[in-house]
Amino acid sequence: MPDTDGTGGVVMRRGGLAVVGAVAVGALVVGGGGTAWAGSADLEVHGSAVLSGDLVEVRVVPLNHGPDGVTAASVRLSSSAALADTQQLPGGCARTGDREVVCDTGPLAVELPGAELVVPVRLRDQPAEVRLEVDVAWGGGAVDQDRTNDRQRVLVLATGDSYAF
Repeated sequence: MPDTDGTGGVVMRRGGLAVVGAVAVGALVVGGGGTAWAGSADLEVHGSAVLSGDLVEVRVVPLNHGPDGVTAASVRLSSSAALADTQQLPGGCARTGDREVVCDTGPLAVELPGAELVVPVRLRDQPAEVRLEVDVAWGGGAVDQDRTNDRQRVLVLATGDSYAF
């Protein structure tokens, strides 16, 4: 059973944080002779969300357009509706606020889709709709050359239908 942070969130034990949205990130690479330079990667996320009752199931597939691979990245899911106090989040995900969850993507090779993240999030109420924002949240010296693709937004209606972003 995973450790919790006291708010129902899972305490992350893996490498980096997961990131939602599309962002260019930098990784520090040490080359021969002890020189270092900042590598770069253009991370992007797409997926879908379904709202049924008080449950939003979010599916996110991260993709790295390169030119460099990354050892880990993080995806942040932000909701317009408050989250329920108790959450059953998958490993590698943690609640980070009243309306926010962050998930670890794991390593992302260039031009290969990362593992699909399936994140069921319980809401405090049963809204008729919820606005979700998914963005890449990199904590290790991120370098973003293209801020126009950092976030994906989607309006999810309580129809039980899947809404793509």
